[in-house]
Amino acid sequence: MNYAEYGPLASIIGTWKGDSGMDVAPESDGIEQNPYYETLICEAAGDVKNAETQQLWVVRYRQEVRRKSNDEVFHDQVGYWMWDAAEQQVIQSLTIPRAVCVLAGGTATTTAEGVTHINVSASLDNPHWNILQSPFMAKNAKTTRYSHSITVKGDVMEYTESTLLDIYGREFDHTDGDTLYRIA
Repeated sequence: MNYAEYGPLASIIGTWKGDSGMDVAPESDGIEQNPYYETLICEAAGDVKNAETQQLWVVRYRQEVRRKSNDEVFHDQVGYWMWDAAEQQVIQSLTIPRAVCVLAGGTATTTAEGVTHINVSASLDNPHWNILQSPFMAKNAKTTRYSHSITVKGDVMEYTESTLLDIYGREFDHTDGDTLYRIA
């Protein structure tokens, strides 16, 4: 299929699998490192118009991450990637079942060699690209900043993600990263 309307997001459409992920997360007494594997499904969802003028091309996704140590799901994320061609802007909206939602915005470029780079971010002090969380999370594990970077070259996707948390009486940069391969 031709996904030209999706701009740089065309490169992420498909089913991806990776097994070299590393989650670096806070613990009350230090740091926890969890090797993981995952499946990421990105589906073309068509376009939407906002206020009859803004046109967004939408990719719906679901990411399921499992610990290698016990095969249990420890991260389940759903959301949308959106492309605004008029503004040359990428938008990511995501929800995780910890009562946290993020709306991040940023840029994307594709090199002459066909490598796509996507970068989005959000923070509590940004009036447009922000983070919404339940009162419990705001009090006990507040997300203050989020960034996500993706590089896609053919059927290989590499990503890094950083979530700055205020947790256990300290600031902690919770990070994830993996290399995924398109299988469909």
